[in-house]
Amino acid sequence: MKLLSVVAALSAAGSAAAFAPSPMGAGRVSTSVNMAAEEFYIDQDRRNLMNLILVGSAAVTVGGLAVPYIAFFVPPGSGAGTGGIAAKNALGDDLFAKDYLESKPVGDRSLAQGLKGDATYLIVKEDKTLETYGLNAVCTHLGCVVPWSSAQNKFMCPCHGSQYAPTGAVIRGPAPLPLALAHCDTGDDGKIMFTQWTEEDFRTGKKAWWN
Repeated sequence: MKLLSVVAALSAAGSAAAFAPSPMGAGRVSTSVNMAAEEFYIDQDRRNLMNLILVGSAAVTVGGLAVPYIAFFVPPGSGAGTGGIAAKNALGDDLFAKDYLESKPVGDRSLAQGLKGDATYLIVKEDKTLETYGLNAVCTHLGCVVPWSSAQNKFMCPCHGSQYAPTGAVIRGPAPLPLALAHCDTGDDGKIMFTQWTEEDFRTGKKAWWN
């Protein structure tokens, strides 16, 4: 009987050992978990780089949208420029005083490209010479280009009704200021030249508002 009991005990122990987890299997599971953790780990330097890329991309996008929006609210140029430039026609060609005067009648006020690219009136005087100043065509109310009416002998803005005398002085609002002035001369090469008007405005007796 004692022999049978010993045999039964040994058999039961063997059966239990068969179902016990293998130490090698446990090591394999632990290794797999560690590898997975390493795959999902991102070091701090890499995280910072990714954040910088994200912020930079957002800044470029926002800036590209903001610049045109802000530019919309910037008023048009007033005609004040630095240095002298040659007057140009609508095609961008330089204007020469001799040819220009031969093609225009007395009292003519035609547009040319002036300082800062603004439309500027050239004025032909009674003696068939150019007036010593050009008139910026940008209305001082809200920036419309003001046409010359030879029939009315004045500049008349079609946008809000402002009117200017032949010299560019305001004769009817809502324009608050006269048209900007630019010096008009003939260069040694015969080109019509515009230069900045920095002195007193002869129409108001005050400092030039566009400087």
